[in-house]
Amino acid sequence: MLRHASAWLGGLLLLTLSGTVSAGWAFNMHQGVTDISRSVFDLHMLIFWICVVIGVIVFGVMFWSMFMHRKSRGAVPATFHENISVEVLWTVIPLLILIGMAVPATKTLIDIYDTEESDVDIMVTGYQWRWQYKYLGEDVSFLSNLTTPREQINNEAEKGENYLLEVDEPMVVPIGKKIRFLITSADVIHSWWVPALAVKKDAIPGFVNEAWTRIDEPGIYRGQCTELCGRDHGFMPIVVDARTQEDYDTWLADKKVAAAAESELRDKDWSLAELMERGERVYSTNCAACHQPDGSGMPPAFPALKGSNIALNDIPAHINIVVNGKPGTSMAAFGGQLSEVDIAAVITYERNAWGNDTGEIVSPLDILNFKDGQ
Repeated sequence: MLRHASAWLGGLLLLTLSGTVSAGWAFNMHQGVTDISRSVFDLHMLIFWICVVIGVIVFGVMFWSMFMHRKSRGAVPATFHENISVEVLWTVIPLLILIGMAVPATKTLIDIYDTEESDVDIMVTGYQWRWQYKYLGEDVSFLSNLTTPREQINNEAEKGENYLLEVDEPMVVPIGKKIRFLITSADVIHSWWVPALAVKKDAIPGFVNEAWTRIDEPGIYRGQCTELCGRDHGFMPIVVDARTQEDYDTWLADKKVAAAAESELRDKDWSLAELMERGERVYSTNCAACHQPDGSGMPPAFPALKGSNIALNDIPAHINIVVNGKPGTSMAAFGGQLSEVDIAAVITYERNAWGNDTGEIVSPLDILNFKDGQ
């Protein structure tokens, strides 16, 4: 027993001496790439080592007492009833320890919640199962979707380096600037988490939570939704692309040009072939996970679109369910997620794919008129 106790205490001593490499432990927190993340890590390590020291002292005294005052040595229990000095001591010492913990913890919390004087404001909205990023004051908004191939998810292909952590549209931010996140949800509770930035906030319908970061170095930082938000909860990755101010300005300008071009597409005279080509891409990204790539669905939760009444007959009802969703089911409202062009394209695709072959076209203006009439 004593041999095991000595080994345990020796191990604790080695851990104490190796504190400088603690960030490299596989089971420890990461330091991150921001001042806040490093402050959180330092606070974590401070509290950890305080607990280690307390544990060593308490267990050391306990083991020493058991060894030195064991019955075989003829130890006789003390008979005193109380000791004022000891009682004061074991009250004052924990109080001082708690104050020593509270001061740095309070300072770190104040810094974490200080979202004022931001340089860039981004509205983050969670949807089942993707994120929408809206750059306030810049007229730039887009959805960020998982791009891990279904073959990898279904174990039909070798998994990539960033399996389930890759997206089509990352959030792009400038380095050296204070970025404020306004985080909410359009359906169920999600949670936006990027470990390297020390940002983790719940996205709650009807509420807006705030968080912020300032990234020092360019790079790609990945995270995930950490709230169980439905069957595809594991398919909501987050990718933050931190760039220099010059690269960020170029990206933002390109995004504004693309947004303007997208608005102009609403007035275009689309052909069936053009809408089918675009609609297939939109369907693969947003609908295939539930309704299946071949439109067969997964009844009863996810009905088939192939040969369905709604995809073959009632166009207004088809538009309504895509734009507004269906309450009480997993059918999300895509009116706030997709552009009028994408909604028109995917409805046209659903009405003409997999043998549906109605020959009917739904134009972006049809979607715009439907929204205006609501």
